[in-house]
Amino acid sequence: MTTIPSMIPSPQQTKNSIDMRPIYIPNYIPNPYYVRIFDTTLRDGEQSPGAAMTPQEKLDIARQLAKLGVDVIEAGFPCSSQDEFKAVKMIAEEVGNDVGDDGYVPVIVGIARCNQKDIETAWEAVKHAMRPKISTFIATSPIHMEHKLGKSKEEVLEIACKMVKFARNLGCHDIQFVPEDATRSERDFLYQILGEVIKAGVTTVAIPDTVGITMPWEYGRLIADIKANTPGIENVVLSTHCHNDLGLAVANTIEGVRVGARQLEVTINGIGERAGNASLEEIVMALKCKRYDQFDGLYTGINTQQILKTSKMVEKYTGMYLQPHKALVGANAFVHESGIHQDGWLKHKATYEIILPESIGIRRSKGDGYVLGKLSGRAALRKRLEELGFQLKDDEINRVFFNFKALGDKKKRVTDEDLRTLVSNEVTHIEPIWKLGDLQEPIKLVEYSVTTIKNGIDGIVTTYVVICRENSNYESTSTLSQENVHPTFSGTAAGTDVVVSSVEAYIAALNKLLGSKE
Repeated sequence: MTTIPSMIPSPQQTKNSIDMRPIYIPNYIPNPYYVRIFDTTLRDGEQSPGAAMTPQEKLDIARQLAKLGVDVIEAGFPCSSQDEFKAVKMIAEEVGNDVGDDGYVPVIVGIARCNQKDIETAWEAVKHAMRPKISTFIATSPIHMEHKLGKSKEEVLEIACKMVKFARNLGCHDIQFVPEDATRSERDFLYQILGEVIKAGVTTVAIPDTVGITMPWEYGRLIADIKANTPGIENVVLSTHCHNDLGLAVANTIEGVRVGARQLEVTINGIGERAGNASLEEIVMALKCKRYDQFDGLYTGINTQQILKTSKMVEKYTGMYLQPHKALVGANAFVHESGIHQDGWLKHKATYEIILPESIGIRRSKGDGYVLGKLSGRAALRKRLEELGFQLKDDEINRVFFNFKALGDKKKRVTDEDLRTLVSNEVTHIEPIWKLGDLQEPIKLVEYSVTTIKNGIDGIVTTYVVICRENSNYESTSTLSQENVHPTFSGTAAGTDVVVSSVEAYIAALNKLLGSKE
């Protein structure tokens, strides 16, 4: 195992220097402030129901993950199908040998159960990469060992050690061991099996919260206890792997890195089995935003300006579409509608945005960043009108604003075309000669339809109108037998002018209503 050097940079030294990705050593990270990002979008992420991808799609995403700068790409489960084997092999041969100018090339991982066939197949798929790795797993919790495996702790321990040695004998010298359902495993057995597989030759141990049951403080305590009680743990890299069943995958992962884990297993957009995995973009940007005041200078090698592009590619290829309010990459993540927020944001972006959207690859154009709706105020309305080329006086803005708010109550968003219409109606307003004052009779319009008997400019329009008194409880024809159903009155008219026809039909119905008894 590699010996840890006595001289390591301080957080301040790291802060004052260009952040470098340290040389890859399987069982050791030379810079203690560096955090490896292990992306499992192509393996755990693809296990999302309906998210299966073709080998070519997986290769495309792997190329983009390399541009993003992830340290490790878990390319898939080679033993699961011929297509999966093909995809992992393609990724290993192409992406796993595409060395950047700075010497960066991602580690390519194939996952395998603790059996010879899985491990042999995984090795055949990844061995042509410059940095191949096998991740092998076996369940260690009582419920899994009894009901899924039907094996004792002693049998599981023996299998795990035997298969790690088998992988090394194949020629793989970078092996990750995963005790499945670690967070529900007995602590002493967990320390024991981890210590034994470390002696057998693993370089990384990942601690999965397989069913997403753990609270952040529980997960942090588990990582700390493993560091304190596992023989040889200082000779391997300790990794997190958290599921999102209770919505805590990101929080648990952050707690894990806070107490000493230095590899974080994540997926793009947080996709994955059941409720998903820890989201790469959320964790990376959390570390970046709070690097010095909360994380003592920890950093990653991620090129954050590639985040949005990667997110969109994964969304498209998997069909796992994002909710608009998804952190960072959702459609609403950098969009403001509240009038108070818009006013502050227009004066200074940092009033309501903690990071620049450009830092994750969003390119804003004029008008982006806020939408107009019923909650918007005059400041946002004036700003958008100016962007559309309208320079209005205060009284003109006030007139437009009144109708703008009324329109905002009726529809979710007020569009630019809506604004142009409002300006045209109000600013170029001519004092009317005739106005509709009021209706003496409170009327409810129940039905209105228009049909054209003949096409073209000479078409005959037939209008049908149904009305009732405003205080009536109109019921459909299927309920006319019930009591307290008030009558409706219809009128029809025909002509070449739809407006005249509509008025005549309305008057015909109104006359029927007025001529009836209450």
